[in-house]
Amino acid sequence: MAWIPAGEFMIGSDEVDETKEAIQLGFPRPWFEDEHPLRKRSLPGFYIDRHETTQEAYFKFVTATNYPPPAHWPDGRVEKGKERHPVTNVDWYEANDYCRWAGKRLPTEEEWEKAARGPEGRRYPWGDTFEIDRAHLSSGSGLNEITRPVGSFPAGKSPYGVEDMIGNVWEWTDSWYLPYPGSALRHPDFGMKHRVVRGLSYLSLGHYPEGAYRRVLEIYARASTRSYDPPAERLDDVGFRCAKSK
Repeated sequence: MAWIPAGEFMIGSDEVDETKEAIQLGFPRPWFEDEHPLRKRSLPGFYIDRHETTQEAYFKFVTATNYPPPAHWPDGRVEKGKERHPVTNVDWYEANDYCRWAGKRLPTEEEWEKAARGPEGRRYPWGDTFEIDRAHLSSGSGLNEITRPVGSFPAGKSPYGVEDMIGNVWEWTDSWYLPYPGSALRHPDFGMKHRVVRGLSYLSLGHYPEGAYRRVLEIYARASTRSYDPPAERLDDVGFRCAKSK
């Protein structure tokens, strides 16, 4: 695990989609709105896993506890050759149970964002410029990849040495999808019904002209991007990592 020291950091964004670019591309609302306002927060120190939880680690949990394995595993066992790939198709409750079994817990979205952005609030874990080769992301419309072994993109690590915070799989957090303090946004999905997921995945973001696709990817790959899923949802591109208080 990586140690994230106590102290202040920047969370959220003050960016504004002034030209309604997202709406023009078919998104339901302007970019950045649910990340407002940019604000300074302080957290106590904590630990977070350097890598996403792997299939082989989750299999140890399944074996030790007689827990149901992910439905897509052949004969209930790790996919051959994917031992070091992140486990997916686990819902929030299963991810939470694994973390507790391991003596840990799921990170809050604030902890996740601090671990990804560092104290200075980087736009991406590696810096402020989008560089697609620093993360496992789909490079074009409809060009779906598969997961990669965790730690395959060391050049994309965060200031604290945490890897794959962007790309490979989205990650469950412990947080409900709620407006940030001070936000004026009202959204029908806010409330204690969806859990926040962070970090983008290997799947294509949809069908757009080449230049527009890269722009969408540049926006969604930011470490402040928020997304969410129902906690009982199991998805091919959602996994998790654990955290631990000091």
